[in-house]
Amino acid sequence: MSERKVLNKYYPPDFDPAKIPKLKLPKDRQYVVRLMAPFNMRCKTCGEYIYKGKKFNARKETVQNESYLGLPIFRFYIKCTRCLAEITFKTDPENTDYTMEHGATRNFQAEKLLEEEEKRMQKEREEEELNNPMKVLENRTKDSKLEMEVLENLQELKELNQRQANVDFEAMLKQYKELEEEQRRREQEEDEQEMKAMLEQAQNRRLLEDSDSDEEPTKARPNPTAQSKPTDILQEGPQPQSKRPRMESWERSVGKLSTKAQLAGLVARRKEKEKEKEKEKEKEKADPALENGMETRGTTASTGSLPAAAAAAAAAATSSLGLLGAYSDSEDSASD
Repeated sequence: MSERKVLNKYYPPDFDPAKIPKLKLPKDRQYVVRLMAPFNMRCKTCGEYIYKGKKFNARKETVQNESYLGLPIFRFYIKCTRCLAEITFKTDPENTDYTMEHGATRNFQAEKLLEEEEKRMQKEREEEELNNPMKVLENRTKDSKLEMEVLENLQELKELNQRQANVDFEAMLKQYKELEEEQRRREQEEDEQEMKAMLEQAQNRRLLEDSDSDEEPTKARPNPTAQSKPTDILQEGPQPQSKRPRMESWERSVGKLSTKAQLAGLVARRKEKEKEKEKEKEKEKADPALENGMETRGTTASTGSLPAAAAAAAAAATSSLGLLGAYSDSEDSASD
C-alpha cells in the first residue's frame, strides 16, 4: 500500500523530460482575479456611482504592444453593480496610477489635473533655462523677490497678531487664583449656612421637646393645696390608664418611696379623732363658766366681758397647742 502523502516520486529508467509536450497558451489569455476599484467612477450607462474600494471579480489580461521601460501594462474588466455594463481600466506605471478606458468616467480628478499642470510648467521652465542662461538669471531674481515678499508678509502678520493678542500670563494666573479663592469662600459660606440651619433645627426640636416635657408634668402633678383634708385622697377618682405612670416590678412588691406624704396623711386620722375628743372635753369644761357668766350678767359690762374674752383666748391657745402636738406626733409616727 502506497503512502498517503508522497514526498519522493518514482522516475522510471527510460524517463525523458524532453518528450513531455509543452502547454501552448494564447498571449492574450484572461485570468479571473479579485480586486478593488482603484478610484471613484460613475457608470456612463446607468449613472451608478462606484466608490473606491468596492470589490469585484475582474478579468485580467496583458495589453499587447504596450509597455513602459520593459514593464507590462495590464487591463481589467469589471461590470457595473446596477446595469452589468462592462467597464475597463488599465495600469499606468509611468504615473503609478490607473487610467480609465471606457464604460465609466473618473470622478474627483482636480488634484490630479493640478499636479499634471505643475509638472508641465516645470518641464517647460527647465527647457527654457537649458538653452538661455539669461532666463536662468531672471528666474532666480524673480524667485528671490517672491521669497522676500513672502517673508515680509509673514513678519507683518506676526507683528499684527502680537499687537492684537498681547497675552499677560501673570494676569491670567492671578485671575485664575482669584476665581479659585472666590469659589472656595463661596463653598465655605454655603457650609456655614447649612450648619447654622441644622443647629437652628436642632434647637427648635429641643425646645419643642422641652416644652412638651414641661407640659406633661404640670398636667399630671396634683395640686397639694387642693387637698385640705387627709381623707381627700380616698375620695379622688382613679387616674385614666393613659395618664397613670407605669410601675416597675420592684415598686409593685415594695412600694414607692414617693407616697410618704400620702401615708402620713392616712396615719394622722387617729390623732385627729383624739383632737376632736379633747376639743369636746374643753368645751364641756367651758360650759359651766359660760353659765356663771350668764347668771352674773346684771353686773357691769366691763367686769362681765373680760372673763369671757379671757376664756375664749385660753380655749384658742389650748386648741392650737393641741393641734401642734398632734401634728408633730403624726410626723414622728409616719417617719417610723
